[in-house]
Amino acid sequence: MALTWRAVALAVLGVVPVAVLPVPGTVLVWAIVVVAACALDVALAASPRAVAVRRAVPGSVRRGTPARSELVLTNEAPRRLRALVRDAWPPSVVVDPRSRTAGGPVVAHSGRHRVDLPPGESARVRTPLLPTRRGERTAGPVSIRAYGPLGLAARQASLPVPGRIRVLPEFASRRHLPSRLARLREMDGRAAVQVRGEGTEFDSLREYVVGDDVRSIDWRATARRRDVVVRTWRPERDRRVVVVLDTGRTSAARIGDADVVPGGGDAPGGTADPAPATADAEAPTVGGTRLEASLEAALLLSALADRAGDRVQVLAYDRTLRARVAGASGPRLLPALAEGLATVEPTLLETDWTGLVSQVRTQVTQRALVVLLTTLDPAAVETGLLPVVDRLTRTHQVVVAAVADADLARLRADRTTSTAVYDAAAAARADLERSAVAAVLRQRGAEVVEALPDDLAPRLADTYLALKAAGRL
Repeated sequence: MALTWRAVALAVLGVVPVAVLPVPGTVLVWAIVVVAACALDVALAASPRAVAVRRAVPGSVRRGTPARSELVLTNEAPRRLRALVRDAWPPSVVVDPRSRTAGGPVVAHSGRHRVDLPPGESARVRTPLLPTRRGERTAGPVSIRAYGPLGLAARQASLPVPGRIRVLPEFASRRHLPSRLARLREMDGRAAVQVRGEGTEFDSLREYVVGDDVRSIDWRATARRRDVVVRTWRPERDRRVVVVLDTGRTSAARIGDADVVPGGGDAPGGTADPAPATADAEAPTVGGTRLEASLEAALLLSALADRAGDRVQVLAYDRTLRARVAGASGPRLLPALAEGLATVEPTLLETDWTGLVSQVRTQVTQRALVVLLTTLDPAAVETGLLPVVDRLTRTHQVVVAAVADADLARLRADRTTSTAVYDAAAAARADLERSAVAAVLRQRGAEVVEALPDDLAPRLADTYLALKAAGRL
């Protein structure tokens, strides 16, 4: 049984008879009256377990995109149902605090609904949601608090109502795709731009000009024309691009967003009590891990490479293969990637780089562009990637892409106090160590890209276009 403010007000009204007749019996009699009234009110309330509940939610939605959970409540009790209903979801699928009504204005919403249903009637309530983390998210039970006709007390029950929503990657880097596609069209010759390089498809012949590579001279055509002629090339199509997401321990690091909300787990909160919770308990846990930025870069690169005519596959690996998306192209590629990578999460284990290289060599036997989305932390690279990177660079064009930490840049720029100076020195030392690791990787034949989370996806796409223009794919 749950009491309301009316029961408290009724108990406070007992001050009047006690003031009129100040004897102990008056207090006892008034307490019995309050308890009896509350008990009668609960007895007259409709049973919350006699309510049939059906839930409807979308099968999938992108992270950060508003969604809606819909409940259909049917009162199967013989009494009128006056109730407060709460639709419980995990904090990572928070109730959108600002939602629009049917008329259009923005109103506050807490995920709680008041219903008044005669026997045998139904009502439909909608809870606006805002998913903030990828993955499969399961709804909690529906809590129903049924009040009596006097509004003094209520009966409460939590009913298990199945509900599941798959939160897909956001793909916020999609905004960079049009500009990169325009550059790709130029490279393909649709904007009258010719590209020369080695190892690409033959395009045409033209006269030699100072600065051309002598290896591009076509001697037979030169003999026929009696003038020096060189071959021009264009980037090859139908190449293979393998994007590997490192889902090991380092991918769980939070980049530029280290604040964790108390109680921000994925267990649905408030399943026992539909009363309003505190703001902290309802606040979302914002995703800011290295893996999230790597996913954005993988999606943008995959979309760009697919438009270029290359065959793309994406792997997620730490000590075992967590996800693999291959064989999709055109309009089917991005939906397949979103579905395949939606449930990929970091694992708190060191990445098995020997197994990762073996997995890549198993997937592709001919020359390909292999993009490793990982970290440049010296300890992790020196003991993991460096010993095996030669096995990849001998056969493939390798690009190592990593997320830079914005906090380090902020620490390096701060010189306001003596403590800040020491922090700046430590941040500068970390930058030097990462630069040294990047230099060693370049010596081993790999391209290295390091950028802040918002810049990694476009920088990686630019690197792909530059390699394609230079004929190195």
